[in-house]
Amino acid sequence: MCPPRSRATAGEPGRPRWTPTRPGPHHGGTTGTDAATRYETIAEELAPHGARRSQMFGMPCLKDPTGKASAGLTGDEPVCRPGRDSAEHTEALAPAGAHLFDPAGGRPRKDRVRVPDAAGDRWQRYAEAALAAPR
Repeated sequence: MCPPRSRATAGEPGRPRWTPTRPGPHHGGTTGTDAATRYETIAEELAPHGARRSQMFGMPCLKDPTGKASAGLTGDEPVCRPGRDSAEHTEALAPAGAHLFDPAGGRPRKDRVRVPDAAGDRWQRYAEAALAAPR
């Protein structure tokens, strides 16, 4: 796969439009074994509730029965979409290192949270909330 091209954004000559924040499996890096194992476990546990495996933004993700992405794994951190006004969204943003998911650089998704490894014990709950969240 070819590396992404650097493109200038309107009003910002020379600024790359897309810059990966950290290496992941789709950028030539490696996925943390623990994170990948946890993701696989969560995917298996949520499958009976309608979650199905897919791809989004070049990362593995889980989609709800309507085909909307609800959770995923980028690098060694999960991304969840619990609904921006939910208690789980607020809680997922609380740990140090948590931030809004920004797959393209410069336009973070307000309803998706990238959860740090330090909150790994809560990934399951966030993924369940994301699957159940109305779209």
